[in-house]
Amino acid sequence: MAKAKWVVDATHSSVDFSVRHMMIAKVKGTFHTFEANIEADENDLTSADISFKIDLSSVDTRNADRDAHLKTADFFNVEQYPTLEFKATAITKTGEGEYAVTGDVSLHGVTRSETFDVTFEGAGKDPWGNVKAGFSATGAIKRSDYGLTYNAALETGGVLIGDEVKISLEIEALQQA
Repeated sequence: MAKAKWVVDATHSSVDFSVRHMMIAKVKGTFHTFEANIEADENDLTSADISFKIDLSSVDTRNADRDAHLKTADFFNVEQYPTLEFKATAITKTGEGEYAVTGDVSLHGVTRSETFDVTFEGAGKDPWGNVKAGFSATGAIKRSDYGLTYNAALETGGVLIGDEVKISLEIEALQQA
């Protein structure tokens, strides 16, 4: 089959993250505004072209003060660096419906190669005849690799904010005619 263009159905998709807090718990958050350009043959995802963009000002950790702080120069600095971007550079099949997707992540003025585990959840027609496909992705990045080093030492040892940020995506995409 030939590659088809797919558009993310944002109402049935999510971009979530979690990071350690005080060495004892995790804080979770989501980004509400994101878009993707996907050109793929659902039968051979290794040849897909994938790019993804997240509007960092759409961060939501269910705490308005923390969200406002995340948008400042201490963290994302959304005035200077409004987006996180991903562009796939290699896709390797690792199992049935399982892939390792490597690409360039650009965040806070730094671009680094990162690999995410992606599962093709399947494809099918909705009640209106539209072809949809589902994907799940997980991975992690280090904040410090992108110059996001704001932190505070704890009296009991350790730091306030963990360096590793776990990322989870659930994507439902609509095939374009």
